[in-house]
Order: sequence, then structure tokens, then C-alpha cells
Amino acid sequence: MADISLTTDRLLLRRWQSDDIQVFAAMCSDPAVMRYIGAGNTLSPEQTEQSVRGFEREWDEKGFGLFAVELLEDKSFIGFTGLSEPAFLPEIMPAVEIGWRLAQKYWGCGYASEAARATLEFGFTDRNIPSIVSIVQSGYEASRKIIKKLGMHFDRQTHDPTCDRLVEVYRIQHNSLHRD
Repeated sequence: MADISLTTDRLLLRRWQSDDIQVFAAMCSDPAVMRYIGAGNTLSPEQTEQSVRGFEREWDEKGFGLFAVELLEDKSFIGFTGLSEPAFLPEIMPAVEIGWRLAQKYWGCGYASEAARATLEFGFTDRNIPSIVSIVQSGYEASRKIIKKLGMHFDRQTHDPTCDRLVEVYRIQHNSLHRD
């Protein structure tokens, strides 16, 4: 798969590099970052590296995946955003999910919304995905706020069978992408 990247006003969304893994591992060892991911467990450096290998495999197999996100101003890796298939929630399959995870020091700066908007446009325009979902654990207001900014609409509430936590599924159709 070609080296795909997207640029926004402040961010570069790109394929993963080996230098990202150590910074991503530190981010995934932060309990605050991982609180609403699955069962809320932090990841070891080995688990993080395995995750990145999986992200890259998905790019190669599906033509989309999770972008590493870096700041344009100083090339700092800040997290990820991208598209994946949420096979962990079989009741909504087939589906493509948009997701994001940023290091805590970058929360509240609008980076997740900026990266997610570019990712939605990539999914709809470059990959012709007709509908994209976002899955958020109930109570995770920061992610729900981003979902609303993207113009996504509530689809259903259900349980994540991998961790038995209550989740909300939001959806947006290609023709209804909300633009500010």
C-alpha cells in the first residue's frame, strides 16, 4: 500500500514509523488515556508494538487504517486517528469505525476533532465508504463531544462483549458530513 498521508492546518496524519512505538507505548501506559479503551487496562511496550503491527497490517489488507498523528510545528507524535473494522462488536458488522487516541498533554486542543474530520473525508472521498460509525463507552463525554462536532448521530446503545461495558454507537452517512 502506498505511503498515504493527510495534512490539516496543524497536523500530519501518516503511516506509522518505528520511532513512534516508544512514544506510543508511554501514552498507552497512562491509565487516564486508557480509561475508556476496552476494559481500561494499560498496555505494555510489547502489547503496544503488537498493536502498531496490527494497524499497519490493516492498512496493507484493507486500504485504510489508523494514522499516526504528529504536530506539523515540531513533528511531535501525539497519538492516532483513523479507520478500522470494529469486529469486537459483531452486532454492527459490517462496519467501519473512526477512532482516536491522543496523549493526555494534547487533550482539549482540538487536535482530535481536526484529525477525525480529515479522516472522515478520507474515508468517504478516497475510500468510498458509505457510512462510518464511532463507538464510545458510556460516560466518556470528551469523545462524545468530538462525535457530535463531526455531525454523527446516535444509532444504538449496547454492551461491548470484550469487556462488558456499556457503549454507544454513533453513525454518519457520506452525504451528511457536517461542515463548519
